[in-house]
Amino acid sequence: MERRLQAFKFELQPNGEQVRNMRRFAGTCRFVYNKALALQKDNHETGNKFIGYVPMAADLPKWKREAGFDWIKNSPSQALQHALKDLEKAFKGFFEKRTDFPRFKKKGSGDSFRYPEPKQIKLDQANNRIFLPKLGWLKYRKSRDVLGEVRNATVSQSGGKWFVSIQTRRDVEIVPVATSAIGIDVGIARFAAMNDGSYIEPKNSFKTQ
Repeated sequence: MERRLQAFKFELQPNGEQVRNMRRFAGTCRFVYNKALALQKDNHETGNKFIGYVPMAADLPKWKREAGFDWIKNSPSQALQHALKDLEKAFKGFFEKRTDFPRFKKKGSGDSFRYPEPKQIKLDQANNRIFLPKLGWLKYRKSRDVLGEVRNATVSQSGGKWFVSIQTRRDVEIVPVATSAIGIDVGIARFAAMNDGSYIEPKNSFKTQ
């Protein structure tokens, strides 16, 4: 058996309020990412050590209490925390010299946010809908069944449409692949003789009239 992760992507069918909330959530996650990146950039330029995810996430409640930024708390907390994890991942690639220094995110470019906690997600495949915190039940265009145990869900916007990508985990049985080939000897008395002892009788096309 092999444990496999798989993503199932569907177009969402949100109502007007849900669309406004999704735009706000994506914008807030972008703001948190950029605010953290600005702090990391200043820290890097002054020669200080990189600020890890844990101390950076600890600043989130402080940001929510800052004057003029109380709107941050209206977005799902775990989605905001995951935005900081995305930034940490981007810096890891930079430190390992696999990617360039992280860039600030722009509005409308890759707008998305993730729900990393499976316990907060409810999937009702019978009625083609999914429940996400602070969004409620959303209908989606079902094109196939979701297989496996739900691990997380990512909401994204592309071309004016909203999508949900549901990642699952399931155990898949591995089918063994043959490692030896069977030789074939084409003849007249026997059309084909196998090296394992079996053979195929000739067809009438070889007989003379």
